[in-house]
Amino acid sequence: MTWNQEPPYTHGTLSKTAVVLVNLGTPDAPTRAALRRYLRQFLSDPRVVEIPRAAWLPILYGLILPLRSGKSAAKYASIWTKEGSPLKVYTERQASLLRGYLGERGHDVQVVCAMRYGSPSMPEVLNRLKNEGCDRILVLPAYPQYSGTTTASIFDAVFSHYAHVRNVPELRLIKHYHDHESYIQALARSVFAHWDLNGRPDKLVMSFHGVPKRTLLLGDPYHCECYKTARLLAAQLQLAPDQYLVTFQSRFGKAEWLQPYTAPTLVKLAKEGIKRVDVICPGFTSDCLETLEEIGMEVRRDFLTAGGKEFHYIPCLNDSPAWISALAEIVEQHMIGWPTMLTPQAREECQRNADASRQQAIRMGAEK
Repeated sequence: MTWNQEPPYTHGTLSKTAVVLVNLGTPDAPTRAALRRYLRQFLSDPRVVEIPRAAWLPILYGLILPLRSGKSAAKYASIWTKEGSPLKVYTERQASLLRGYLGERGHDVQVVCAMRYGSPSMPEVLNRLKNEGCDRILVLPAYPQYSGTTTASIFDAVFSHYAHVRNVPELRLIKHYHDHESYIQALARSVFAHWDLNGRPDKLVMSFHGVPKRTLLLGDPYHCECYKTARLLAAQLQLAPDQYLVTFQSRFGKAEWLQPYTAPTLVKLAKEGIKRVDVICPGFTSDCLETLEEIGMEVRRDFLTAGGKEFHYIPCLNDSPAWISALAEIVEQHMIGWPTMLTPQAREECQRNADASRQQAIRMGAEK
């Protein structure tokens, strides 16, 4: 066993609490080299690809990485912003705003973001928090619905990191919040806001990221949690069963994945005479390649080419106030019992920082 270097320990030092908001990750740049590094790490995770290593690795290195890196780089380039990858930009904003909201609620909590794949890496972030004296860590996955391919992979990374740490902090892990009232309300508010500006569609499509069907048959609850989210959101929106659909996107490989598939379903709707569809992706809390490029560009094109007349993509929750407030409620519920309360003076400072963060978010939104 090789142990990580421990920071100097001083008796009587007050321990601190940190929340780590963990998202999937993103390449460092929209280039072939950056995509190759990112895809190599992502697709080497046995939680993501459940094929025996001896069979999968030759395919990954011999076919997938050489052929897919360039194509993926072009897709990322189509959504890249001046600030960088949208997923990373929004995740960083969420972490910054969340710290301010928690401060307003009276909590002295550090909030940082990490990526399961790419930068900033989880080991990097967890080491930094340890050096800063954080002895209570709450891990908050950016995935509302639990899946072994996503949430469990984050937990694996946490446990793997602390297997090499002598003085392990107190850990709490948030498994899911797919049916949390504040999360559902935040989704509903984003839909209503879109409808207030653009009117209502003939059909609302709720598109979730797909996973292989075998994961459902082996006991993964992801499929059921997606449908529960959809049912609760539809109830908030007061939609009848025939006014919305649940679909699954981002299929990879030849194996059967969860159905119905998003793109073919949209084509079918267009051919059946549905003129306008609105698509929302409730499983993504930050806009990214799968929402901006796959849904906003590719699926839009498929629907319109097949005869549809109007396609609307409803953005992810991103840094909306309703979503940050929901995150604060979720975090508060999982921090119960931890000594996190601020002094009155510190609370006033957090209020000022929160106001400044909101103004910065407003300015960034206006500059788009």
